[in-house]
Amino acid sequence: MSALSLDLRQRTSQNTHGNENTDKQTTGPSIQTSASDTDEDDLPVKPSKPMANQTQSSDVLDNALKDLSPRWRNWMIRGIFTWVMILGFAVLIYFGPLALVLVTFALQIKCFHEIITIGYIVYRSYDLPWFRTLSWYFLFASNFFFFGESMIGYFGVLLARTDFLRPFVTYHRFISFSLYTAGLVGFVCSLVKKHYLKQFTLFGWTHVTLLLVVTQSHFIVQNVLEGLVWVLVPVSMIICNDIMAYMFGFFFGRTPLIKLSPKKTWEGFIGGAFSTIIFGIILSYCLIQYDYFVCPVSYDESKESLSMECERSHVFLVSQYALPETIRAFFKLLGIQKTTVSIYPFVLHSIAMSIFASVIGPFGGFFASGFKRAFKIKDFGDTIPGHGGIMDRFDCQFLMATFVHVYYSSFIKVLNPQNIVQTVMMLKPEQQLQVFMMLRDKLTQRGLLDNTTASI
Repeated sequence: MSALSLDLRQRTSQNTHGNENTDKQTTGPSIQTSASDTDEDDLPVKPSKPMANQTQSSDVLDNALKDLSPRWRNWMIRGIFTWVMILGFAVLIYFGPLALVLVTFALQIKCFHEIITIGYIVYRSYDLPWFRTLSWYFLFASNFFFFGESMIGYFGVLLARTDFLRPFVTYHRFISFSLYTAGLVGFVCSLVKKHYLKQFTLFGWTHVTLLLVVTQSHFIVQNVLEGLVWVLVPVSMIICNDIMAYMFGFFFGRTPLIKLSPKKTWEGFIGGAFSTIIFGIILSYCLIQYDYFVCPVSYDESKESLSMECERSHVFLVSQYALPETIRAFFKLLGIQKTTVSIYPFVLHSIAMSIFASVIGPFGGFFASGFKRAFKIKDFGDTIPGHGGIMDRFDCQFLMATFVHVYYSSFIKVLNPQNIVQTVMMLKPEQQLQVFMMLRDKLTQRGLLDNTTASI
């Protein structure tokens, strides 16, 4: 059991015993207290004091760094495990998009566990019937829907070829709805009169956690399948911003930024922002030179395998842009006759992403800080020495992934012919022929096909 769980349980028990002693002093020893049928005892625990730092380094690091001050010891431990995570992320990129999808799924489960455990303990829910089981069941049902939608959208033809999987592809949404309905029925059947408020509170807690974790991890999967660059660049921007804001704040920080995070400073915020923009431009330019990073994942029916080969999207091809009149006039004063500039559109998009990562992205961390302060805890867990739990590292990443998905869908995404063909191939043979003839007639009417070609 983690230190977080033990501390919260101890304070829960102390709070409960304290309430019992207060009741006895108020009513006198002759009055027998009985179990209440009201919901007043279902209110959450109010921890009496903040937790100590639950993030523990290994014994080896403790012994090696014991001569350093706590401030520098934490700096060294945080730095070491930052590089461990960066190298691990690089290995995942090497193994490809499917490895990233699997790891995203695993990290999502861990984040869900960290958040839901706080709810279990703070609301004294470990004695409620079936609630822990139902929470994990809802996680399974929501993942079945979201991840199933992604897999069917990109690999529907491949999945439909298997007799066992074909019904799951055809009736996926109905099965997903049935799974959720079964969970809802199970929750209603588990209600206990004494704990109505507590049970409905944790029901809402579970669904908010699913919204924050599962939905946004679904967007990460969508970004991965559209091309590794749509994950690698935003994730790296958040990492860069986190590191550089920490470095600038550590060495130059003097002015507090926000009360929710007293250690955050304006110096770190501004320094991290400039560093992230520069880093994002350089990284984007380097990555888009390789098809491996820019091509979406698709199923190549001719090769009968997954493919990352493609004809490059317009955002990854050099384009000419006219310079603003002010810049032209400035160049003219310098004797430079230049009216256009050649640049990859993705580099311009990366500037928008880096601005979001450095200006809005930290608010995901501030939101998490407010949540932790509400329950008087330091970190969501102690999985990563020097950093806390998995959720402590992914609070900004989830928000960034959602932004990238919305940004890509709104300003960049175009219909993929491969996906359209894949959808047609999932139809019955007679429907496929009908689509072919309709398309042939439309193209002939528009003059894109001549009658001779159309009649072949």
